Amino acid sequence: MLLRDLAATLNAPPAALPDVEVRGVTHNAAWVEPGFAFVAIRGARFDGHSFLDDVTARGAVAVIGEGLPDGLISPLLYLTVPNARAALADAAAALSGHPSRKLRVVGVTGTDGKTTTSWLTRHLLRAAGLRTGLLSTVGYELPDGVLRHFPAHFTTPEAPQVQATLAEMVGAGGQAVVLEASSHALALDRVRGVDWDVAVWTHLTSEHLDFHGTVENYFADKRKLVERARHAVLNAEDGWTEKLMGVTLSETTYSMEDRAANWRASEIEERATGLHFRVSSPVGSFTARLPMIGRFNVANALAGMAAAAHLGATIPQLMEGLASFRGVPGRMELVPGEEGDPRVIVDFAHTPPSLQKALGTLRATTAGRLWVLLGSAGGPRDPGKRAPLGEVATRLADHAVFTEEDHRDTPLADILREMERGAREAGRSNFTSIGDRREAIGHIIREARAGDTVLLAGKGPEDTLERDTETVPWDEVAEARAALAERG
Repeated sequence: MLLRDLAATLNAPPAALPDVEVRGVTHNAAWVEPGFAFVAIRGARFDGHSFLDDVTARGAVAVIGEGLPDGLISPLLYLTVPNARAALADAAAALSGHPSRKLRVVGVTGTDGKTTTSWLTRHLLRAAGLRTGLLSTVGYELPDGVLRHFPAHFTTPEAPQVQATLAEMVGAGGQAVVLEASSHALALDRVRGVDWDVAVWTHLTSEHLDFHGTVENYFADKRKLVERARHAVLNAEDGWTEKLMGVTLSETTYSMEDRAANWRASEIEERATGLHFRVSSPVGSFTARLPMIGRFNVANALAGMAAAAHLGATIPQLMEGLASFRGVPGRMELVPGEEGDPRVIVDFAHTPPSLQKALGTLRATTAGRLWVLLGSAGGPRDPGKRAPLGEVATRLADHAVFTEEDHRDTPLADILREMERGAREAGRSNFTSIGDRREAIGHIIREARAGDTVLLAGKGPEDTLERDTETVPWDEVAEARAALAERG
């Protein structure tokens, strides 16, 4: 794209521009390549304008920003825009050819349930015959179904990575995509420039107030997804939904309790084969089976079905899609075993509240003993949660095994000692500490019996394990399978 065309897209045309080709855009000086436009964002810690000499040396052809600081002269052509982050997103969409306009796009937002609902919706759309991609916190998938991860330096995909991934999906023959839209992504314009067909709203509770300031601001940022979509799927049980009614051209509601909702579930049963329930909806009534645990997943299923049905999925496709769903990698993921093996679940729970929720869910569906394996991250990442994790684990499980979990430069013995302290101060002694995570997984699966449930908590879908200064490949599900095979 010529620089003059990009400037026109951003409503920032200067008097005259040479015929300069722009190959890409970024706000990170280290990611600049020859032919890139650099967006100078003024952040809380750094001002992008301080990197102008660096990006010039790297081959940038222009700078985009909200105005040069007093006394600074740009060595490159400078485009002035009202909002640098918005310009980053708009430029990224334009340079990628606006890929979302060539896809049916479903966005999912809310405090909890985003990831499961995103994966469910993706699976239902594929069952309906649409070549569907996925972009979530767990990773991203092209229509080929292979889960990929962004490079480590992309801690959170920014607008250029979002648009490039969407363009890759189009190039791979994609017809639809499901995007998990976090409040940060919406607030920081990372998903600005995405053309949304459907917005799914799970629910909202107080979270991330360190970033948003107030729950009202948190809601306002999440509401942006609904405002930008053509159709909304709204949780009738959420107290904030009333403020979302009428925002889109059309809408539908779902609920496990509200009988006035458009999509409703009744006769809900939790069996050994998963969740069984009856669905009443605008497209008809039918019985459904979802091979997952946790009654709350019925709500996620209703939301996913409502979104998929809006894009053309039929009742038989919805029924088949739900019944064949294998869950989200590392999120209450059931590890297949043999007759006589314990039930083994891998989950990402790594905070006291999330661990309490996971153990509570498993306790309700466990006939035998409940086991849990967990660790706690090292470094500066909230060391205050270690003792509470030990307390929750030993209070809600019959036996806990404390082990490593990305202890980094923090001595592992110190972390285990804190978790043990939390258990002992609560009067509990039903725990064992085994530093090596592979050894710990083998131990807990050997000790468990048929009818027991084992929760491997903390790592979930992560593909590395950080020990001291070493980072090693890791696959929690593969480790569990190996331990089950050895047990057999």
